[in-house]
Amino acid sequence: MYTRDGIRLDADIYRPDAEGKFPVLLMRQPYGRAIASTVVYAHPSWYAAQGYIVVIQDVRGRGTSAGEFKLFAHEIADGEDAVNWAANLPGSNGAVGMYGFSYQGMTQLYAAAAKPPALKVICPAMIGYDLYTDWAYEGGAFCLHTNLAWAMQLATETARLRGDKQAYQALLAASRNLPLYDPIPTRPEVLKNLAPDSFYHEWVEHSQPDAYWENLSPKTHLQNIDLPMFHIGGWFDTYLRGTLNLYKEMASRSQYRQQLLVGPWAHLPWGRKVGEVDFGVNAISPVDRMQICWFDQFLKGIDTGLTHQLPVWLFEMGSNTWQGFSSFPEFEHKTYFLSSYGIASIREDEGILTTVCPENGVDDVLVHDPWRPVPALGGHAGIPAGVFERSHIDCRSDVLTYTSEPLDFDLHLAGDVVVAISCSADKPSFDLSVVLSEIYPDGKVYNLTQGYLRCQDGMNHITRKIQLQTTCARIARGNALRLSISAACFPAYAINPGNNSIMGMEAEIMTLTISCGGASLSQVLLPVIAGS
Repeated sequence: MYTRDGIRLDADIYRPDAEGKFPVLLMRQPYGRAIASTVVYAHPSWYAAQGYIVVIQDVRGRGTSAGEFKLFAHEIADGEDAVNWAANLPGSNGAVGMYGFSYQGMTQLYAAAAKPPALKVICPAMIGYDLYTDWAYEGGAFCLHTNLAWAMQLATETARLRGDKQAYQALLAASRNLPLYDPIPTRPEVLKNLAPDSFYHEWVEHSQPDAYWENLSPKTHLQNIDLPMFHIGGWFDTYLRGTLNLYKEMASRSQYRQQLLVGPWAHLPWGRKVGEVDFGVNAISPVDRMQICWFDQFLKGIDTGLTHQLPVWLFEMGSNTWQGFSSFPEFEHKTYFLSSYGIASIREDEGILTTVCPENGVDDVLVHDPWRPVPALGGHAGIPAGVFERSHIDCRSDVLTYTSEPLDFDLHLAGDVVVAISCSADKPSFDLSVVLSEIYPDGKVYNLTQGYLRCQDGMNHITRKIQLQTTCARIARGNALRLSISAACFPAYAINPGNNSIMGMEAEIMTLTISCGGASLSQVLLPVIAGS
């Protein structure tokens, strides 16, 4: 097809082996259309066999499509043109739906922003709604590993498309050895020299939520858009914040059904095992068949019974079952207080999580050395993401740990976990990395959810709130909870030098003081399902 400004976009088209007219399913993606997101979805030929014309299109400047690729810049106009073109393909009945995850999820939102009449329904999975807070930065800290890995992937493919063998080989080698230990860790030389037009450089420069992000984000363009949407996320997906923010806003104002599914998955793949934990047969992705049910309902007018089912389905880790809700759960928070005997960084039995508010105040001191930062392990921001045994990290002297007694009941969590920490540092800026874990009777420690916050008023001793990744889990009777606090999670997030500099060599050793009990309450707020 040709866009309104004359750029040729190439697509593969899969058709049902049958006579008649059919709805069209459109996916627009930047990785070469033959991949067709088969890392998480069934092949397009399977969707075609269900009675749909399936179009997999290379976006501008990617695959074999013409034009210059610029991240998200052309996707509104090109998306509208692609929907209109697909609606008029031979054999089309004029109704179009879209599906895809990550960039392919974003192209759905941008296309919807143009309001093409033929676009009836979308299935955005694992997206950024506000690109600053949901994708590039978390808690004000740059998501180094995921941003850098993605930038390297796109830059390497760009070099291949341009036929630049030297750049391709250098970028490919670098992409296999992340993180890169450059003089300025967030500004790797290989990207600066071989991919000067990469989006990555702009993302690093725009470290605050300014007009750049507002213009780029789908949130800005979707305020007056209303469509049936099937939202798909994963508990360990780095972009879960975006999926949930879009769902919550649409559910609050849409006249159409908004459906949400969140599984125990990382960004990819969507299977029963993520990290070191096997969540069982129920965790195998139901997305393909659910999407066909969704499209049958809204593109073919078939009563699939969909509208009679609960719209929110969350996988409860621990029980390894799907739990249905009429809306996204907002339960009462149960408070666990941090209590300490004073050396929680040295002894695991010194820091305590308790439901009883401690009367006496005690400080724990944490020293962060940028020479040996606390390493990332799993969670939603690490690569690889998921659940991992982390007792060897909790044993470090630059990690504070607070542990509960073994539970005498099953504790069911669903929703947002918030941690409030009363603290300060001896530097103008510092970071807080917080991990909530489950401890088994054999002493093994597995992460449940985590959060990160960059604190700019470091020397003020105040209470700082960190929102952890939303979760849904059953903590079994006999297991315990643990909160781990550190000042780094590298390379998931860029190290805070402590002095607002950008040079790695200027990073300073910093001392944090965390207060527990007395007038300075540090606490964990858990979204507990009633009765647990």
